Amino acid sequence: MSGEPVVPPETNPTQDLQAPMEAAVDSTAAELIDPSAAAGAGEAPPDAGSGDHSAAAAQEASAPADPAGAARLVVELERELASLRSQHESLNGQHMRLAADFDNFRKRQSRDSEDQRLQITCATLGEILPVLDNFDRARQQLNPQHEEAQSLHRSYQGLYRQLVDVFKQLGVSPMRVEGEPFDPMLHEAVLREPSDQHPEDVVIEELQRGYHLNGRVLRHALVKVSMGPGPSDAASPAGEAPGGPEQESSAPPHEG
Repeated sequence: MSGEPVVPPETNPTQDLQAPMEAAVDSTAAELIDPSAAAGAGEAPPDAGSGDHSAAAAQEASAPADPAGAARLVVELERELASLRSQHESLNGQHMRLAADFDNFRKRQSRDSEDQRLQITCATLGEILPVLDNFDRARQQLNPQHEEAQSLHRSYQGLYRQLVDVFKQLGVSPMRVEGEPFDPMLHEAVLREPSDQHPEDVVIEELQRGYHLNGRVLRHALVKVSMGPGPSDAASPAGEAPGGPEQESSAPPHEG
């Protein structure tokens, strides 16, 4: 047995080539499944620039390639812009109208407040005016003779002037009506009588003084109004001019 030659086992060349090929296939499959494994195994990571190129390529791929689609997109954007402009103009118009309404409301409130304040002032001063009238009547009737009465009269006059000054500071001013044409907005006619000195509808006497408050009538003046010259003498003969034959002369009558 020791002298027989040793014969080596038979080898299959196909099996020797198949093993390296299977190992290469397994390695490639592992790289495709987990690229990080290949990088951990010593392979260099992909370049960052290649990622930018891939993102740009993806955007180009996502963009519409046909011109008709791009035109439709432009039309839709223009329609949306027109709608937004219309909404903006509508809201701007509403804002302008609200601002104008608020300004009118503010002015109206201010005017109403001023009118209310003036009405309260007129009502208050109207209650005090009879006191001023009584002061004026008493001042006209008093005629002091003795020293004591004159001292009292001076004190009374001082109070009257003080009251008149307060009314002036508040804007109250008396009316001047005698000789003026009758105005129903200012005067209240109490009496009417004939007058040879004044024409018709002219105030000939003030019975109660009227007052203004800053150009507004605080109290109407009670007045006597002229009716013009009275009727001629009824006793004159028929066919004779009123006043007798003396009126035939053009010379004025002699004043006694």
